[in-house]
Amino acid sequence: MKNMKTNNINWDEYFMGIALLSSLRSKDPNTKVGACIVDEDNKVVSIGYNGMPRKLDEDNLSWNKGEGLDSKYLYVCHAEFNAILNTRNGSALKNCILYVTLFPCNECAKAIIQVGIKEVVYLDNKYEDQLNTIASKKMLDLAGIKLRKYQGRKINIEIK
Repeated sequence: MKNMKTNNINWDEYFMGIALLSSLRSKDPNTKVGACIVDEDNKVVSIGYNGMPRKLDEDNLSWNKGEGLDSKYLYVCHAEFNAILNTRNGSALKNCILYVTLFPCNECAKAIIQVGIKEVVYLDNKYEDQLNTIASKKMLDLAGIKLRKYQGRKINIEIK
């Protein structure tokens, strides 16, 4: 049989695609982030997106970048944190890979370290010069967690 070129996607493209699709669930008008956690057998363990905590009326909370209680940063759960919390069995996260559309902040890095995730594959690091991202990278490095920028093909997800 001839070696046929296919348009199949590789595992990185597949899992980053799931993270990107998950990000579309976010109601954040500025930054939509998605995450996908997979185990050593390439099985999806959990997914998440950035959003408000469950059972809270989002109409009573701010999606603004405002000041004080009008700041979304006080309320929003990040995609990585949600993916960790959405896992039915926390011990299932040990040695998993986290695919995320935006490099994790310092708070999410703490959770990633605590549950034993071994690698983070990120699509974008647009806040790399901010203190919380620098702290995040430092903690993840010290914990021996592999950090890898996604290098696969560009993924376009169009919802009509």
